[in-house]
Amino acid sequence: MNEKDYDRLLRIRTKGTLEGLSQSVHYNRYEATPYEALDELFTEYDLKKTDQVVDYGCGKGRLPFYVHHRFHVTVIGIEMSGHLYQEALENQASYMQKIKKGSGSVRFERGLAEEYEVEHADNRFYFFNPFSIQIFMKVVDNILRSVEQQSRSVDIILYYPTTEYVYYLETSTAFTLFKEVKVSDLYEQNENERFLIFRLKDVKKAEPKH
Repeated sequence: MNEKDYDRLLRIRTKGTLEGLSQSVHYNRYEATPYEALDELFTEYDLKKTDQVVDYGCGKGRLPFYVHHRFHVTVIGIEMSGHLYQEALENQASYMQKIKKGSGSVRFERGLAEEYEVEHADNRFYFFNPFSIQIFMKVVDNILRSVEQQSRSVDIILYYPTTEYVYYLETSTAFTLFKEVKVSDLYEQNENERFLIFRLKDVKKAEPKH
């Protein structure tokens, strides 16, 4: 299905890509992950009913609705833009009219990513380059502190991964590369059209290497 068809299926409006730049140099423009890319990712990467996903810089909520529709897990979208947050809530109201009551849920929180209090149930964290490496480091530190309090395996999922994000995870944390998923139709034109999934297994090594 194309972008329009997927939005229609989920009863949401996320088509259209770039929004205006944030006033902060640390936060990037919003762009939704292509549905085509999400299809490829979740063909090779599965979610369990017990997983809880956090989407940093969720925008209008495309990933949360897609993931909930496909896996019936709880997804939390974090968005700093008031405008995009309102659009996500409008999409949520429309989406909820479509689905039947069941497992999992979708909810949104407005605020800065680095100020989100990671819940002990959160174990899958999604990033499509929403902010600078400085903010990313703070967010990852928050994740690791949560793991210290509640031991669990966690995954960080990067779409269109930046060198800075990857370098930080590989050199300054105990996360290791678990899987790479290429977006087949686009990868030959652009090698950044891929997902990198980093996993933290050894809780004893969860502290950042500062």
